[in-house]
Amino acid sequence: MTKYKITVIIVRENSAATKIFCGRVAWALNELIRVGERGVTPITHPAPRWSAYIHILRGEGLIIETIHEKHGGRFPGTHGRYILRSIVHLVHANDND
Repeated sequence: MTKYKITVIIVRENSAATKIFCGRVAWALNELIRVGERGVTPITHPAPRWSAYIHILRGEGLIIETIHEKHGGRFPGTHGRYILRSIVHLVHANDND
């Protein structure tokens, strides 16, 4: 089985760059692109390490906003909603299904 990969174009103020992301970070970026302004949360898009994926993507120069939201239930607290603010175009995603 091959590792999941996506190829994207990241548009910056005066330039654009093509970048390849792999694995769960690629999946996370693809989800951020797909949902747009709604953003993602660990509640709506369960994954083991959203904060780590966001940290890596920010390290690659992507602008991702974090909105802290309260939640109730048996274990009330807060969670982050992550919204991609950079302009990113998906060029290709491999499908290993």
